[in-house]
Amino acid sequence: MPGFFFFQNNMTELNGKEDCKLAKGKVHKKKQKAFGADLKSYLKCMVPHIESGIKTSSSRNVMLSAEEVIQWSQSLEKLLASQSGQGVFREFLKSEFSEENIEFWLACEDYKKTKSDHLHGKAERIYEEFVQSDAIKQINIDYQMREATAKKAQDPTHTSFDEAQKTVYILMERDSYPRFLKSKSYLNLLNQLQTNTSK
Repeated sequence: MPGFFFFQNNMTELNGKEDCKLAKGKVHKKKQKAFGADLKSYLKCMVPHIESGIKTSSSRNVMLSAEEVIQWSQSLEKLLASQSGQGVFREFLKSEFSEENIEFWLACEDYKKTKSDHLHGKAERIYEEFVQSDAIKQINIDYQMREATAKKAQDPTHTSFDEAQKTVYILMERDSYPRFLKSKSYLNLLNQLQTNTSK
């Protein structure tokens, strides 16, 4: 049947970090054909032990509850306020080849907290990585905003990227976020947590 992909469910249990890394690599290699084809393995990597919480980038165990995941559906702001939410949303954006949006947004959030004497270096890095016309992770902003942001980045202040960040936020809010809420990755994570809670 053209257009349909069938996968065997005889994968062995993922034991340890190496298997998880291997599964993540496979997910990334197959994402063009069938992102989430083996969603069970994907969720085991995203949420290694749902009952004991997930590991965040800060290496602390943070409990991920069904209530928190439900809150993500209330607004993009609530989703991005959660470290776990950022991680799951980023994985979704990677599947759509648009992770530069959240990476730029997070870089801007970090930039706002930067000490004044480090602003110039960070502004230059953000501009080169996301804003300039041949940037590796170029964000989707119009020519006028790109030019205005370039000028602001040359004489940086804490608000240099605010307008571009707002534009990218609105783009995610109107475009990627509604699709994320309907995605298998979000719905299955929520379902698994709710099933776990009711046990």
